[in-house]
Amino acid sequence: MKPAAFEYHRVATAEEAIDRLAELGEDAKVLAGGQSLVPMMNFRIVRPPALVDVSRVPDLAYLARDGDALRIGALALHRDVEHARDDLLDGFGVLKHAAPLVGHMPIRARGTFGGSVAHGDPASEWCLLAVALGAEIVARGPDGERTVPADEFFLGFFTTALEPGELLCEVRFPAPRPRAALEEFARRHGDYAIVAAAVALDGEPRVVIGGVDAVPVRAGAAEAVLAGGEPDAEAIEEAAQAAAGEVDPGSDVHGSADYRRKLTAVMVRRALHRAVGDGA
Repeated sequence: MKPAAFEYHRVATAEEAIDRLAELGEDAKVLAGGQSLVPMMNFRIVRPPALVDVSRVPDLAYLARDGDALRIGALALHRDVEHARDDLLDGFGVLKHAAPLVGHMPIRARGTFGGSVAHGDPASEWCLLAVALGAEIVARGPDGERTVPADEFFLGFFTTALEPGELLCEVRFPAPRPRAALEEFARRHGDYAIVAAAVALDGEPRVVIGGVDAVPVRAGAAEAVLAGGEPDAEAIEEAAQAAAGEVDPGSDVHGSADYRRKLTAVMVRRALHRAVGDGA
């Protein structure tokens, strides 16, 4: 299929993108890598009247350290994370581990980190890790720049806290989380995850589940189990079962609700074992 007719506008700076979005109205969409938006347009799931192409904005394509923090520009490609230097991702190795799980090689070569987060897919690896690692989303619009905690950014299925006319410019990870891990289950490599789990054990424990609701879900009961100290095998199993008991997934052609609950326990268990480094 082909998309419905739309206006196309290419911009060279973030400021120009914000100005153009203000002119075109709230139904205009930002085009970055296009790996999520364009297929939805082709199937006419979305029919934006205009696209603002930011793919040529050089100032938004970077990975950089700012002290302990890791800053990822909106136009950094998935492959940029996958092939980043180890010293650049020191303390954030889970991002490099997760990158090969993002679609297939052509998608990683064109798709953007910020585009994935702005898309708000509840099974997206980057959306889960943004929540698990306590990321901050930096957005810029007509009223200036603001920062939104990842916990507050994802509002619903493909719905985020970005206001009309705002441009996601950066995802900032404030502090290293070396004991973090992500595990997911998909029918085939590169397919959307049926269930995914991201965990982080440094500081405040976080357990985040994807594929079971309209947004990435923090498993509070599982996090409470892990708050008591270094998790042993018994605590890991208790946390995995607690996470499975918390989620309320639906059923579809990929699996029943009960199947997804069982997968939740398996994915959380595997992620926690990987995070503590016991190789189980």
